[in-house]
Amino acid sequence: MRLKLMIPAALLCISAGILAFSKYGRNDPPGRYEVIMNLIGQVLKEGHYQPRPIDDAFSKEVVDKYLKTLDVEKKFFLQKDIDALAPLSTHIDDELRGEPVLFFNKSNEIIKQRVAEVATIYPEILAKPFDFTVQESVVLDEDKLTYPADEAARKEAWRKILKYRTLQNLEDAKDLRDKEKNKAGAVVKTDAQLEAEARGKVKKLYDRYFDRLKNKEDDNARFSYYVNAITNTMDPHTDYFPPDEKRYFEEQMAGKFYGIGAQLQEADGRIHIVSIVPGSPASKQGQLKANDVILKVAQGDKEPLDITGYAVEDAVKVIRGEKGSVVKLTVKSVDGTVKEIPLVRDEITTDETFAKSAIINGSHKIGYIYLPEFYNDFQDRNGHRCAEDVAKEIQKLKAEKVDGIILDLRYNGGGSLSDVVTMGGLFIPEGPIVQVRSRGGEATTLRDRDKTVQYDGPLAIMVNEYSASASEIMAAAMQDYKRAVIIGSKSTFGKGTVQRMFPLDDFYPNKADIGGSLGAIKLTIQKFYRINGGSTQRKGVESDVVLPDPYADVAERRDSDALAYDEIPKAAFTPWIYPVDGAALRKKSEARMANNQHFKLLQENINTVKNMDKQEAFSLDENVFKAEQKKNASMLKKYDSAGESVKALNIVNLKADLDKYGNDTMKLARNKEWLKVRTKDMYLDEAVNVMDDLIGISLPKLQQNKTASVKQD
Repeated sequence: MRLKLMIPAALLCISAGILAFSKYGRNDPPGRYEVIMNLIGQVLKEGHYQPRPIDDAFSKEVVDKYLKTLDVEKKFFLQKDIDALAPLSTHIDDELRGEPVLFFNKSNEIIKQRVAEVATIYPEILAKPFDFTVQESVVLDEDKLTYPADEAARKEAWRKILKYRTLQNLEDAKDLRDKEKNKAGAVVKTDAQLEAEARGKVKKLYDRYFDRLKNKEDDNARFSYYVNAITNTMDPHTDYFPPDEKRYFEEQMAGKFYGIGAQLQEADGRIHIVSIVPGSPASKQGQLKANDVILKVAQGDKEPLDITGYAVEDAVKVIRGEKGSVVKLTVKSVDGTVKEIPLVRDEITTDETFAKSAIINGSHKIGYIYLPEFYNDFQDRNGHRCAEDVAKEIQKLKAEKVDGIILDLRYNGGGSLSDVVTMGGLFIPEGPIVQVRSRGGEATTLRDRDKTVQYDGPLAIMVNEYSASASEIMAAAMQDYKRAVIIGSKSTFGKGTVQRMFPLDDFYPNKADIGGSLGAIKLTIQKFYRINGGSTQRKGVESDVVLPDPYADVAERRDSDALAYDEIPKAAFTPWIYPVDGAALRKKSEARMANNQHFKLLQENINTVKNMDKQEAFSLDENVFKAEQKKNASMLKKYDSAGESVKALNIVNLKADLDKYGNDTMKLARNKEWLKVRTKDMYLDEAVNVMDDLIGISLPKLQQNKTASVKQD
């Protein structure tokens, strides 16, 4: 089924009253930034699920967030800059109602000046050797830093951070020298030589950083950060997307895009071609080769954009575009020649986005389905939909007569709400999957209406703290029905809200007059609830079988702007006929975990990292620094060796999938790496153990039911 999300009625009326600048006494026509700001203000006010008051207090929060985005380490702005901006810190709410965009323009003017100043400071500092015998330290904790009082204080702050980065490189170089000095033909460099090389590496790093600030962080990019500081203050998942970002988001959801078919990699501040996709526009055109460097990108006959310093993700956004459109790449070949290569964009499908299955052989034959996101190509009725793809993988695994299925939703950040409803229905008879409530309305229950059960065998769902949104709906529904055992982090991410994309162009018909498309806002318009009535918001889904989580706390509850947890009445539903006994499975797993050296070392490693993260200041005295690093390295090394000794799982592809790859060497190589990662995955290994326990409990019941059914017939 395709879920039709409710569009807040007030949003349909926005265009009628948009941009009422005259009430502020302003006669000049609005500029592009003013139009976007006023649109954003009205959409937030009229359409957000639970809008906060857009007032002076809101404005101040936005300012704090935006300044952190621009200068998180407080190495550019001076305290006098922050003081100069203070009178405008309560103006953003006025800007959202149509006033001139003052705070952004003023802060943008200052940051450009400060970046230009600092660009002359770091090469000067790195031109001279550092003295690592001086007793001093550097503070790296962003929350403990203050803005420099003046230019001298800022230069001193940069001196310390550059000295720290150099010291890190120097110690690595000395360790390598000590390991290799006795090898035949080894050239043993002096400490002074290594120190000079270490400074050179740091300079190269910051050269690339400032190239990126110069070429990528232009006025429009900073304005996008500014608007997102506003939307994210309303709630963490309401986002502004400029045109390129909107297209990229939709491509991620669909699992396809229109591009040239080249795999890219960033190295030394340049974008390199790694390989060419067979059958793609680049392959057919024939001029683009592996190891070429892309210097500039032009859209058709427009001015080329220098992409020096771009990250791969940012380069991808400007290289992709509309189907049939022309992109011109200025490329430097391996032989040093520079040429412009025109390419016509065409559809490229990214298989890695889609559901994929394998078989794990052991005590039982277990099916494994990996789902990276809840994708849905809303623009193409024949495009990929994750619910349909998972259904196909289930059919393939059933044909292989697997004893149980593990659905891996780790790192799955969610996606299509309609698909999770359909997917939940693959494992239960008809019934509710999730409840959804819109702004000011009653909750609506979204149901699976298909009475058939595609898979009725033992089911486990793997999650971690990065599993969010649709992943949480799926895990929660299967847990509430007692249909599956949930294995993973203590709780999932805790995102219990629904967003919809609203193109701003729909509200402003004269976009051509102000520079073209205005982008879009991904707006929180609904909140979803488990069928048991509880929200997953902030709380997440608690696993039945808890495994140590190696990551820092990244959950929704950490964000002060996140919406609150609440509950509504539960929906009427009937638990699974053979309810999963999560308590019994947890008890068995805990007994194994108590004797599992790998997880013991992992827990020690987690505690060590947490203690290390508490360190606010780091010594710049080489002897003290070296002692601290040696201590930390020895503690972390134990875990590295433990990971190598994890029992290898016998995980193999389905023959049908291998046949599909044929002789495509790129796909075969990526598949090989995909299997390799899972072969020594200690979390998957324990999930297999839990599944073995579940199969031992479930299969006798299933067999008894089938025998009784046959006798009855």
